[in-house]
Amino acid sequence: MEILRVENLTKTYGSGENQVRALDGVSFSVEKGQFLAIIGPSGSGKSTLLHILGGVDTPTSGKVYMAGQDVYAKSEEQLAVFRRREVGLVYQFYNLIPVLDVRENITLPVLMDGRKVNEERLKELLDVLGLVGREKHLPNQLSGGQQQRVSIGRALMNAPAVVLADEPTGNLDSKASQEIVDLLKLSNKKYGQTLIVITHDENIALQADRVIAIEDGRIVRDEVLRP
Repeated sequence: MEILRVENLTKTYGSGENQVRALDGVSFSVEKGQFLAIIGPSGSGKSTLLHILGGVDTPTSGKVYMAGQDVYAKSEEQLAVFRRREVGLVYQFYNLIPVLDVRENITLPVLMDGRKVNEERLKELLDVLGLVGREKHLPNQLSGGQQQRVSIGRALMNAPAVVLADEPTGNLDSKASQEIVDLLKLSNKKYGQTLIVITHDENIALQADRVIAIEDGRIVRDEVLRP
């Protein structure tokens, strides 16, 4: 079952001689529950693509369909709800709120949505993420690996259909990196969530079900590793 479809996506910045084409006619689809790695050199358009998939950046032209819905046909208000409920974003630099503790950072998307925290889901996530006993810790009281675990918890708290991770292990050592990848793979299998990871790390890419390589804003390779 298809969860995501991208049709002829382009993104340009600037104009005239200064125009830069970050994405150039990108098209692909992703099946529900698939673990997709997107690789490519710096400046290839990977992060731009991820931000457009997540409703954070808008395309110059082209379409993005998530669960059959045209993402960019939505109003700003509908797009904000889409970002909170349908997509979980994990960044390289964690993006935690420094004055909020672990529990508050993880439950922030739910509270911003004006909904009640599902305590059972929160308890399960804290357990899976190895954060039990650290609920009251502030980000500066945590290691880099623990901070990234909190950001994953925040991304998963609303049970999104798709989890998008932009270089999620870029700031971590190899042991912590593999732990984070294992957690993302666990969410992929345990909760049936579609996982799309931008990475420079070949070891991470080889653990995916499928790898898309991007260069100069175009797909140059699309390979299924595990059907």
